[in-house]
Amino acid sequence: MKYICSMASKPKISNAPLSVPDATELKEFRKTNEAIGLRVSEGRLSLLSRKLFNVMMYHAQQQREPGENAPLATEAAKKYFWIPLAEVARDAAYHSNDTEKLKVHLEELQNIRVHMEDGIQWTSQRLVSAVTLVNPAGLKKKGGQLWFGFAFPPEVAALVTSPGSSYTKLAIYYQTMLRSGTSLALYEICRRFLTNPSKLTYRQDWEWWYGALSGNPIAETMPQYKYFKRDVIKPAIAEINMTTDINIELIEHTEGRKIVALQFKVQATQQPALAFPVPPVIDSAMLARIMKLGVSQADAENYLLTTDETTLEATLVLVEKRISSSAKTKIDSPAAYFRQAVKNGYASLEVPTVNSIKKREKAGDPDMETPHQLRQRYLSARAKEAHALFMELDDAQQQHWQSEFKQHRGNVRTGAAANMSSALYRNEFCHWFAQQQWKDPVADDIIHFAIAFPKTAGSTEII
Repeated sequence: MKYICSMASKPKISNAPLSVPDATELKEFRKTNEAIGLRVSEGRLSLLSRKLFNVMMYHAQQQREPGENAPLATEAAKKYFWIPLAEVARDAAYHSNDTEKLKVHLEELQNIRVHMEDGIQWTSQRLVSAVTLVNPAGLKKKGGQLWFGFAFPPEVAALVTSPGSSYTKLAIYYQTMLRSGTSLALYEICRRFLTNPSKLTYRQDWEWWYGALSGNPIAETMPQYKYFKRDVIKPAIAEINMTTDINIELIEHTEGRKIVALQFKVQATQQPALAFPVPPVIDSAMLARIMKLGVSQADAENYLLTTDETTLEATLVLVEKRISSSAKTKIDSPAAYFRQAVKNGYASLEVPTVNSIKKREKAGDPDMETPHQLRQRYLSARAKEAHALFMELDDAQQQHWQSEFKQHRGNVRTGAAANMSSALYRNEFCHWFAQQQWKDPVADDIIHFAIAFPKTAGSTEII
């Protein structure tokens, strides 16, 4: 389904090292990816309204069915999810006794409209269909307990309680640490991409990011990018990196001197304990040969992990032969020549002998992967993530990207079905689409992927 949204006292940040909360403190919930980064076209989505919606999702997922704890014995009350208002205020970090102000933000949520469409159905619904405050002892009386009740429309309720496989785990704990709606919106988007093999968010025009992060309608007067970066992006990055479980970094894409698009790189602040992860195989002999040319160890390891083994060996043989040749002009920088040879595929211009291509065997653990095998698994995982992103686009965007791909593809495999129903076409398209969203991986990307996602049996590269 596709989603188009339209809308009619703060905690002190500590500079102390981030402590690890337990599961009860985290209060994790699952938020469907389509609901992350909602863009406003009417009205305003504030920090408190964002937090309140997350609190409602968390408690709805805990209760599963409406009607639990209903303070009134009526049929209508059975259709609401119920939470003590004091618990809502605590989870939303609402440090005030001003109930009237809270009502304003709850009504703000009711002004969000969600459009859902798939191949057989179109639906227009409010994000929240109803909210209510109830005190059985009387709203104006000091005694009794004040309860907050809320209800979702049918389609939204299904996504909240059963978000399917396309969701991101978020925690109420970290949202209470954030002091702006921009920070919370950026945190949720980046948290979604923490498990992405590339650790990069999608690449979008900076105007798109303004709408997604600011909570302001995109139709309003846009600030200059330098002010958006100074006043919105940089404070949000600093706050997220200081108070949450992730660290993020801004990546700017330029055309000439103009900033045209943005991405964010995301890493976990605290790495989970790993039980003897299987490391990629590093050929120490080949590593030494590359470094002998004057290449740094870090760059040499990067070549080993990102370049096909056969190609790398053939390139080394070619470069070593060229350096030792007395019949040709002396090469001043073997390292630079090696880099050019890899980049321009010099080895593919020659047919290496069988003896020049070493056949390395897997050593020890049967689950050990060669760098080439690991890189292919990384690219496959990234293609699956690209497929998930593609399926969230609207029809016009999907058609645009498929048209771009078909132009790139040319007449290759003209006999195969040229649509997403074909597994071969889908696999080829998703690998290409991933290349359009994220840069080529470097060694650190692949190493982190190997640790976070150990090899499992039966994996496939077909999307």
